[in-house]
Amino acid sequence: MRSPGTKRSMLMIQFAGLYGLWLREVKRSFRDRGQLIGGISRPILWVVILGIGLNPYFRGEVFGKVTFVVPFTYLQFIFPAVIALNILFTSVQSAVSVIWDREFGFLREVLVSPLSRGTILLGKVLGGATVAVMHGCLVLLLAKFADVNLTWMKVLEALGLMSMLAFALTSLGVVIANHIRSFQGFGIFSNAVILPLYFTSSSVFPLDPALSQAQTRVVYPEWLVIVVEWNPLTYAIDSLRGALIGFNQFDPRLGILIMGVSGVVLFAVALFEFRRV
Repeated sequence: MRSPGTKRSMLMIQFAGLYGLWLREVKRSFRDRGQLIGGISRPILWVVILGIGLNPYFRGEVFGKVTFVVPFTYLQFIFPAVIALNILFTSVQSAVSVIWDREFGFLREVLVSPLSRGTILLGKVLGGATVAVMHGCLVLLLAKFADVNLTWMKVLEALGLMSMLAFALTSLGVVIANHIRSFQGFGIFSNAVILPLYFTSSSVFPLDPALSQAQTRVVYPEWLVIVVEWNPLTYAIDSLRGALIGFNQFDPRLGILIMGVSGVVLFAVALFEFRRV
């Protein structure tokens, strides 16, 4: 039976290892110029070019009076979705470090250390999630340009939601990395997951809340409505919209619940597979 001092020592080792792995992932991101450039150029491309380009079409004419499909401009509508996009790309692609560490032997060295598999995985996931939240914060710098008025309460609420989303998506990235053996294969497969997940999440177009469910299925193809409503990212982005611009198409509690459950389930799956490495 271990003494209290031994247990305390082992706990300190786990915490120190967790911090070291987290810091390593964060430092790695600052050395990756491609990831940093993508994190900066992506929101500029979407907010400045796409947002401005489609803004005039995000409205309809009713008896000569201009009304918006939702009570916001397209720039405002898409702004929270671009935050989610930056988090999505960064979270999933940060998991490539699992393949990198496996290829160059670092993972083998860590696995024979006193650190548990759970601590190793948690350190990598928290590191990737932290970097993803940082990239999400880069988009927040464009809030004034998108005519989104931020307060400290809005920012804090958004940071909480961004952290939950980043943790779940980084865990998803690790699940993908556990099944892919090459960098090229990971890039192709991750994009095959990222793009459909994002574009079918009501991120770039709204399901008009003024329509009933039956009317929505007439306006949009039924299969598209089903995909959007079953896509977990739909509710995450909707929660971000509620926090930043005060607009929700669904119950805002759904987004928090789905992100929380998804994070726990995906991390559990990643840990189960990671223990078999």
